[in-house]
Order: sequence, then structure tokens, then C-alpha cells
Amino acid sequence: MTSAEITPEVKASYWYADGETEESGDTLANIDSSLFTHIFCAYADLDAHTHHVFVSSAHNFKFSGFTTSVQGGNPQVKALLSISGGKAVFKSMANKPKSRKSFIDSSILIARSMGFHGLDLAWQYPNSSEEMSDFGQLLKEWRSAVDDESNRTGNDCLLLTAAVYYTSEYNSASYPIQAIKDSLDWVNIIAYDFYTPESSTVTAAAAGLYDPTKAERTCGEFGLTHWLNAGLPEKKAVFGFSYAGWAWTLKDGKDHGYDAAAKGVAFPPDGSIDYSQIKTFITSDQATPYHDPNVVGDYCYSGKTWIAYDDTLCITAKVQYAKQKGLLGYFAWNVGADDKSVLSKAASAAWVA
Repeated sequence: MTSAEITPEVKASYWYADGETEESGDTLANIDSSLFTHIFCAYADLDAHTHHVFVSSAHNFKFSGFTTSVQGGNPQVKALLSISGGKAVFKSMANKPKSRKSFIDSSILIARSMGFHGLDLAWQYPNSSEEMSDFGQLLKEWRSAVDDESNRTGNDCLLLTAAVYYTSEYNSASYPIQAIKDSLDWVNIIAYDFYTPESSTVTAAAAGLYDPTKAERTCGEFGLTHWLNAGLPEKKAVFGFSYAGWAWTLKDGKDHGYDAAAKGVAFPPDGSIDYSQIKTFITSDQATPYHDPNVVGDYCYSGKTWIAYDDTLCITAKVQYAKQKGLLGYFAWNVGADDKSVLSKAASAAWVA
């Protein structure tokens, strides 16, 4: 029996250890955990040689106290440890029974020793049919191991989740739907970062819910529909959005709508900018904001700087969409990019409305 059968809803966010800024007011010490049911601690690492899960010495203190910290404001919130690693490391780990066991055993040990309620796999993304098959096998063995550990110790079963691509296929390889259904409590669908200044030479809705043109179908609605049509149950789906935007440099400051010619990143190193910083940019640079209800996306511009992002109207619409679709819930990347919990408050209010 998986833990999802006793998880009535998910109102979640990732907390990113390397993404904290005092400017946002949403550091680990003052997260308003009353707004969430689950918070993901990102990231533990995966050793390339032993395939053991470990926490870097730089993060050990915060990770060890993570659950206590977030439960200070909400004793009911569940804390999950998210595990990242390079694609090659995940591929190597998942390909062999011995290395899968090393990963699984060490992940359970570290979760228990640090007081987490669950584990999250952030393999972005299995890149072939073989890797998808290995991904499915890993999930099956992980589920068996956490169930066995719970039965043996009497501890509540650890939650198991995974962050997945916005559609049920990546690079023409299909996710193992049955293994996901049988083994995971839910999947976090990454319905954002469709376009970035490094990947697109024109401005675009980086996290649009809809694509009114239907031309490329790169939007959250298409991705979720793809997952559900592939057989993922609604109550295994958690819909994602981002509290960070992307900053392009326009070629011509007078051409500032969607599909405007651009010449790369406006702000180093990669163009990613937190919502809190976007609000400061709008105020200090007297930028012009624009909300597109047809796309469900926001952008702002000043001079030759153009930023795509989600404001409160977008977050509200996406949460309402997830609820109307009967999904288990929503998640945000990441709480530290918020502006004094403005977006998290909008999300929580929309879910209970």
C-alpha cells in the first residue's frame, strides 16, 4: 500500500538551499509553512562512484534541522528530501541492481537519520527507452524497500515522489506509467521553463498554461493532458509552476510583445530571475507589466530588458485549473524566490476557494 492513499491533497513547494536570498524574505528560517502541506528540501546529491545519496558538508546543518524548522510553523507539514544528480550519474545508478540498491538503501538511511517524511527523485530526465525502463525498475525496488523498512521498524512509510517532464514522453521515450502508478505517491509535473533566453531567440511565455495558437503545443495544459491520456491518475498528478522568471535582451526595445526578436540573456549567468527581484525591477526601472489571460502568463519590459514570469493572477489561475482537473494538488519552484510569501499565499487561497 502506498502512502498516497492517505494523502488527501498536496500544496507544496521546493526549498532550494543554493537559492536563498535575504531580499525575498523567504529563507528557511521564516518560511510560512502554514501555507503548505508538503515542502521539498533540495537537494541531496548522488555519488558518481558509490551511488550513495549524501548531503554536502555545506548543507548538512540546514538539512539536519529542516523538518524541525518547517514544522515550527505547521506541525502537520511533511518534509521530503529531494535527490538530484547529473544525468550520467542517474543513468549509471539505475542501470545495475547493485547500484540501485546502494541508492535506495542510502536514501532511506539518510531520510530517517535527518527526520524526513519522504524522498523525491529529481532525475531530469531519463533520456531513452532503456533509461525509462531502468527508471521504472528503480521505482519498483524503491517502493518495495520503503514498505519493507516501514513493516520492519513500525515507522510510518516514507512518501515517494518524482519530478517529471511536462509530458509523459521525453526525447520520444515514454515514462513507465504502470510503475509510477504502483510505486510513487505522486509525480511533480514540471510545467514551466518551456523557453529560456538561452534556448529561444524570440521572447516567449516561459510557463504558459495555454497556447492559443496551438502551433507548438508547448504549454501546461498540453503536458497535463498528455500525462492523463497516457494513464496517469489525476490523484497521482501534482501540477507545477515557478516563482522564478526568465530575462531576455530585446534586439529592439520598441518590439516588446511575444515573439519579439531577442539576443540572449539580460541578466547573468543564465537569465533566471526570482519573483522578488522581478518586483524590484518593475519598481526601480519603471518597467511596464502585462498579464495575458489567454496564455496565463505575465511579462514586463523596460528598455531592452524583457522578463517572462508568473504573478498572482497566473498562480491563482493555475491552482484553480489543477483543482478543477481533480488533481492531487500543486507545487512551486521555489519558495525562496517568492516575495514575502505573496505567491504562496495566492496559491493557498486559490486551492481552498
